[in-house]
Amino acid sequence: MAKKGSLKRAPVVEAPRKRKIEEESEESVEESEDEELNQDDEINVNGLIDDEASEDEEEYSEEEEEEDSEDDSDAEFNTMLGDEPENISDLESLEFEDEPKDNTSISDKLSNVHIRSLSDASDKQTTYIDGTPRVIKPEIEPVYESDDSDVENFNTIGNIPISAYEEMPHIGYDINGKRIMRPARGSALEQLLESIDLPEGWTGLLDSNTGGNLNLTKEEIELIRKLEINQSTDDSINPYEPTIEWFTSKQEIMPLTATPEPKRRFIPSKHEAKRVMKIVRAIREGRIVPNKPAVDEEEEHNYDLWGDGAQDNVDHIMTLRAPKMAPPTNEESYNPPEEYLLNDEEIAKFNEMEPSERERNFIPKKYGSLRKVPGYEENIRERFERSLDLYLAPRVRHNKLNIDPESLIPELPSPKDLRPFPIRCSTSYVGHKGKIRTLSIDPSGLWLATGSDDGTVKIWEVLTGREVYSIRVVGKDNDEDHVESVEWNPDQSTGILAISAGEHIYLVSPPIFGFDIENTGRLKLESGFGFNKFGNVKKNDLNVNEDSDLEEEAVSNKKEYARWIKPSEEMIAQGVVLTVECRKTVKSISWHRKGDYFVSVSPDSGNSSVLIHQISKHSSQSPFKKSKGIIMDVKFHPFKPQIFVCSQRYVRVYDLAQQVLIKKLLPGARWLSKIDIHPRGDHLLASSFDKRVLWHDLDLQTTPYKTLRYHEKAVRSIKYHKGGLPLFASASDDGNIHVFHGTVYDDLMTNPLLVPLKKLSGHKVINSLGVLDIVWHPKEAWLFSSGADGVARLWTT
Repeated sequence: MAKKGSLKRAPVVEAPRKRKIEEESEESVEESEDEELNQDDEINVNGLIDDEASEDEEEYSEEEEEEDSEDDSDAEFNTMLGDEPENISDLESLEFEDEPKDNTSISDKLSNVHIRSLSDASDKQTTYIDGTPRVIKPEIEPVYESDDSDVENFNTIGNIPISAYEEMPHIGYDINGKRIMRPARGSALEQLLESIDLPEGWTGLLDSNTGGNLNLTKEEIELIRKLEINQSTDDSINPYEPTIEWFTSKQEIMPLTATPEPKRRFIPSKHEAKRVMKIVRAIREGRIVPNKPAVDEEEEHNYDLWGDGAQDNVDHIMTLRAPKMAPPTNEESYNPPEEYLLNDEEIAKFNEMEPSERERNFIPKKYGSLRKVPGYEENIRERFERSLDLYLAPRVRHNKLNIDPESLIPELPSPKDLRPFPIRCSTSYVGHKGKIRTLSIDPSGLWLATGSDDGTVKIWEVLTGREVYSIRVVGKDNDEDHVESVEWNPDQSTGILAISAGEHIYLVSPPIFGFDIENTGRLKLESGFGFNKFGNVKKNDLNVNEDSDLEEEAVSNKKEYARWIKPSEEMIAQGVVLTVECRKTVKSISWHRKGDYFVSVSPDSGNSSVLIHQISKHSSQSPFKKSKGIIMDVKFHPFKPQIFVCSQRYVRVYDLAQQVLIKKLLPGARWLSKIDIHPRGDHLLASSFDKRVLWHDLDLQTTPYKTLRYHEKAVRSIKYHKGGLPLFASASDDGNIHVFHGTVYDDLMTNPLLVPLKKLSGHKVINSLGVLDIVWHPKEAWLFSSGADGVARLWTT
């Protein structure tokens, strides 16, 4: 036996049944452990020989030795060196034996050794087809260290639970389809003893494939032990390797690297300078406060011990609590007062209404006692809708502005300080049988002309309301026409009244002014017949470029847009001096300030919608070759050679002298109705059918300076006061007239002051039509209005 602490010999190959190696010469070796450590250069072959082989095996090996060839001895020796001993305990029972030092080489030592192989009992002896002996070795069974990753489990039952075989004598089938019998179980006493004296590696688990106990191997137990004591599980890692001192503690004279220092080590850093300047700017702007006193974050948290704790539950800044449901009211009581109960008509009306239009989502009912109240049938639906509102409806925090509402109202002067302006109806002019579409006041302010759908034009005395003159311009032949517009000539010495009815324009000199004025008017109208000859038209049409929506047009001398004819004897008897016949219905007329020109608008006439007529020469001309959109109204500038053309969406300003477009105003309304020009010429008012009144400052921009939304229906007319008073008014289909104060300052840096003054109501609304036209008195703060009720009214201060 080897002493404790001695080195064990190399692994020995035992081949008791394969072959036997005999030594021809035996040498005695002394047992000495000290000399054995020094025999590193010698090979001990004593371990390769089995001294305990039986005599039968020796005889068998002598007979077999002659048949074995010498060529296979090296291969057999290598195979035997690679085998492991079957019993490790045999290695522990042997000791290394020392041999005397010998200079004999290894090949000389092995030359005297003869190795014979012994056949294993498991080997099968057979021959090939040619008679050559053949040895069939047993099949190699893969072990844990094997690299056979495709090997299947011993039991091939698959995913079938092992409990399915509890009543059967077998627990499954192997790969060949043979039954795997259930392992024998000991008695209850043996099982009890086994549970008390647990074997090494016991887990208490059963192997589902074999039915036996599933125990841990020695390698697994050793791995668990290393994990428990925090040791490395890899034996190849040495945690106590010697330290390699790459840099010693001794100070070196020469540097380890000879790389020169970079230049950036000796110059200021630009990146640091940028960061410093960024901090400096933040300090200057106040975003960073240097030397700010530190705030003690660990302040004492004092709270009300007996409070409800609601003040402590402060929501996060991004938290939006769901709105609470409205508390129930008296009408939701099971015994509500009588005034909350609905009768049969109200219940029927409630059922006919849409659910979204109902004031409440239930019908109040009365019960005698609380125990008679049934379950609320709408409870599930209301809970469901409430849930939808909570998780689907977005929540938005509306920040309330702490602004005094009165500060938003502009500081306007009191209307009492802005008098005079019309406040009441003083005179009514009754006599027409149809709605009065238009009215006009003469330059003297004494006579009022009104035109109605009954086909007549009446002239009234302003102060008394007495009818002084009447003329019928729509007869039985043209009963479908209406009086669209009446306008007095601004020249007070002529007394000419222009009336448009259908396709005709009648120039009338009413016999109310006296012989001198009547004679002057007739002579002015009749003096132009000498010029009404073809080929003698003195004025050519305006030539305007495409950008200004006007194009050059070479008008033929013989082409006429309107005919100047003498009226019939019936018309002459009524005071009609001259008739101008146009192609389409004339909707409006507007005079030039000198009284020699007037412009007419025929929206249905296409390119010749706008015609400029001259009384002194009886000529008519169309300034536009092509009209964009439907023309609604046209006005002359008060003192400049300019014309304002109002279409449905835009207002264009043209220069008649230079024949160019000066400006295009964008009111922003859908459908404009009328326009009017301020007496100073630098402001414009526009009314629209979408209930708006727009004030344009021509010196500022093309969009409106102010938009007034006071009317409830379409605005029909808008007028400035031409007598120097800062007043303007608007008339609408809602039957109301709004009077405003509009001061225009001489200082161009000061905006106009607009102040609402009075709302005048008196006209009746008939067939959705209210006040159709208004006009200011030329000198006083009086306002005339006409409506669909067939009455004209005078509003005074």
